[in-house]
Amino acid sequence: MAPERSTFHVKHPTVARVPAAAQAVFGARYPLAERYAALLAGSGVERGLLGPREADRLWERHLLNSAVLGELIPEGARVLDIGSGAGLPGIPLALTRPDLVMVLLEPMARRVVWLEEVLAVLGLAVVVHRGRAEDPRVREKCGGNDVVTARAVAPLGRLAGWSLPLVAPGGRLLAVKGASAEQEAARDVDAVRTAGGAAVEIVRCGATIVQPPTTVVVVPRPAQRVTRPARARRRKDR
Repeated sequence: MAPERSTFHVKHPTVARVPAAAQAVFGARYPLAERYAALLAGSGVERGLLGPREADRLWERHLLNSAVLGELIPEGARVLDIGSGAGLPGIPLALTRPDLVMVLLEPMARRVVWLEEVLAVLGLAVVVHRGRAEDPRVREKCGGNDVVTARAVAPLGRLAGWSLPLVAPGGRLLAVKGASAEQEAARDVDAVRTAGGAAVEIVRCGATIVQPPTTVVVVPRPAQRVTRPARARRRKDR
């Protein structure tokens, strides 16, 4: 019988230097975060979930950049991470915030398989669904979330149209963006409103942990739509 081969054979075991803040951020789960980083740098790169150049900057650009998003998520929230890809930001959030009910949504089958294998290795109680956020069947199955997260998925207007139907009234979309955050927020204000979102806010997370801080566009979904009361317009006839 041929020897069993590990799914996560790592050709490049050297991962980027670990920032001092990493142990404080991940706490008791830091060893799991190290394992996840090794999987990203190994099978994640080999199987095309992460670019080979990203292995040298995994911690600050990916793990910590994602983990600090937890500053904006309430205790015990139900969180849906759409277009999860390599599990970012969903897996770092699940590592740092075990109180969250985390679901990863990913449309590509090979990425879903990888995510399920990684979650099994890490022993995390996180669910993975295959599908697209705009699919009515996905909305029926995965709707009603306190928070929807997205990182490098789509421009803000399109992202809001996909994501806000998955957010419960009173919840919010947290879109991790880069330098384009202000531009997208200004450009897509009408699209966000049409999708059911309220006024957006741009927040920087983890300023003392990661440089540059993580830029997040926060799009609230109002608890209920505000409608103007009907007013009689025939005052002149009175």
